[in-house]
Amino acid sequence: MPELPEVQALTQFLQANAVGSVVGRIDVAALSVLKTFDPPITALQGKDIIDAGRWGKHLGIDCDGVWLITHLSRAGWLRWVDNPSPAPPKPGGRSPLALRVHLFTPEGATPAIDLTEAGTKKRLAVWLVRDPHDVPGIARLGPDALEVTEDEFAQRLKGTSQRIKSALTDQTVIAGVGNAYSDEILHTAKISPFATTGTMAEAKISVIYETMRAVLTDAVERSVGQDAARLKGEKRSGMRVHARTGLPCPVCGDIVREVSFAERSFQYCATCQTGGKVLADRRMSRLLK
Repeated sequence: MPELPEVQALTQFLQANAVGSVVGRIDVAALSVLKTFDPPITALQGKDIIDAGRWGKHLGIDCDGVWLITHLSRAGWLRWVDNPSPAPPKPGGRSPLALRVHLFTPEGATPAIDLTEAGTKKRLAVWLVRDPHDVPGIARLGPDALEVTEDEFAQRLKGTSQRIKSALTDQTVIAGVGNAYSDEILHTAKISPFATTGTMAEAKISVIYETMRAVLTDAVERSVGQDAARLKGEKRSGMRVHARTGLPCPVCGDIVREVSFAERSFQYCATCQTGGKVLADRRMSRLLK
C-alpha cells in the first residue's frame, strides 16, 4: 500500500508534470472506483490542472476548483503514460486499469494519468469534490505524521489504549503511516509492536516520535524525484524488516519474524524489539491445532 512517502512523491511528481495541462477525455474502466456522482466525472473535461495535494494517504489533483481525490488502497497505483491508446478501455475487462485521465500539455503532448489496481479485491476509490474535506476519509484524519508536534503526538497516543502498531496505523490518530512504515519505525525505535499506548512512558513516546520523523523524512527524500514507475522498488529497497520474514535482521542478525492476521501481517525482530520474546502468531497457532 502506498503510504506517506510514496504519496508525497506522487504529489510532487504531478505538480512537476501535470500542473499546467488541460484535462481531456476521461475513461472509466471500473465503475466501482467512483464514489461520488455530483459533480460528474465529465465535469473535469476542459479544466486546467492547477495543483496537486496530499492528505494522509489520499492524493488529489485540483482541476480548476474541482478536486479529483483518490485513495490507492492496498494494491492501487498511479502511472504516467506518455502515449496512451486512443481507444477507450473496455469496462469490466481483465486489465488493472480503473480510470484514465487524458491530458493536453502546453508543449503539445498528450499523456495520460492512469489509476490501476492489481488483484481481485477492488478497493481503489475516486471522489470528485469541490473541497477535499468533503471526502469522509479525509475529514476523519488525525494530524499528519510529518506535521504533528511531539506534544500533540504524545497526547494522541495517551488518548487511546491500543497496541502501538495499531495506533500508528490508525489514520484518525496519526495520518500517513501504514503497515510497512510502522514496522520500520518500531524496529528502528526498538519497540515491541504489542506495547500499549495508554501505559507507555513519555521517554518511549519521544523515541517513537523522533524515529517516525526520521524514517519518514528519509523515505520521502529517497522517493521524491523518482519516476512514478520506480517508487515501489525504492520503497522495498529501503525496508529493514517489513516484508523480510525469515531474512536476517540487518542490526543484530536474528531472523525477522512475522505475525499474521486475516488479511495482513507485520514483521519484527524479537532480539531488537521484544527482548527475545516471540510474539504469538494467531494464524500459525490455528494451523498447528
